[in-house]
Amino acid sequence: METLTNQQLTTPEVLVEEQPNPSKIMQTGMGFFASKTLLTAVNMKLFTLLGNKKLSGHEIQSKLWIHQRSLYDFLDALVAMGFLNRTGIKETAMYSNTKETALFLDANKPEYIGGILEMANNRLYPFWSNLEDGLKTGKPQNEIINEGESLFDALYSDPEKLTEFIEAMSGVQMGNFIRFASDFDFSGYALLCDIGGAGGYLSSHVALHNPHMRCISFDLPEVSPIAEENIKNMSVDDRVSVVSGDFFTDDFPEADIITMGNVLHDWSTSDKKMLIKKAYDALPQGGALVVIENIIDDDRRENAFGLLMSLNMLIETGEGFDFTGADFDGWAKEAGFTDTWVIPLTGPTSAAIAIK
Repeated sequence: METLTNQQLTTPEVLVEEQPNPSKIMQTGMGFFASKTLLTAVNMKLFTLLGNKKLSGHEIQSKLWIHQRSLYDFLDALVAMGFLNRTGIKETAMYSNTKETALFLDANKPEYIGGILEMANNRLYPFWSNLEDGLKTGKPQNEIINEGESLFDALYSDPEKLTEFIEAMSGVQMGNFIRFASDFDFSGYALLCDIGGAGGYLSSHVALHNPHMRCISFDLPEVSPIAEENIKNMSVDDRVSVVSGDFFTDDFPEADIITMGNVLHDWSTSDKKMLIKKAYDALPQGGALVVIENIIDDDRRENAFGLLMSLNMLIETGEGFDFTGADFDGWAKEAGFTDTWVIPLTGPTSAAIAIK
């Protein structure tokens, strides 16, 4: 009788080809279910209501006027998605914020980032339903679709929309402003000018983290009262000033560092180049231009959010688009800058830096 060897007794390794799975397709295709549920909770101020306390479903219902029919489906969906904690179930349930929603989605906290989500709910969500039209026509699909004016003309003519827009943009970038203010080496610089400074938050955080720095927040006159109030509330008004102007028609204030946060992606290639050249002209030798954006990876395969944000520029602007580090390098060196590099900040956002 033949004796089998140990090698023959060992089961050979079988390479099993991974079978196609539709779960990612379905998760993304139906992703608006989850998105709209979270956006609605933010817009209804659910996370602000909860704050640092626990409330029953009935208490939440009475405060937010939610109908009984879907009360627990709504709250428990947020539990299942990881945005609420819960003990008990249905009538015995007590709901509370997670660490993340307590910090970032409570409007009473300085770390609140819900502004961008409120704008996404109130403005962007319905406009994105027209993405196909935008792809076929190359035209914006927001409020200006019929009027023909620019997004910023529409926003700046409505104080309420302007405030919502500024707080939304500031909220989504706050973590990046703080990271830049704390990680960038400011030791060789004294004066920063933030072009398109909006609510003044970038300048304020640079001043907070770098006591030797003075900062200028430069934007249109309509924005000045918002910026001045924020700067005063952050107690840096002794070192941060607001200068009004139009970055298309006015020269940039001279500074050692010029920053632009989510500015370049609003505009065409020619406008991007013009703004970069104006920054170059306002800087001394050794000065730095810092552009904070959702910089797309050079191979255009990894930063999905940056690519989706570029689609959002189609929805929102006439010619705007997001760009890669290589794109920025080419534009900056054409303007006269010598060295460029990209440093990661938070999430999909980076700072593209150019040195004169």
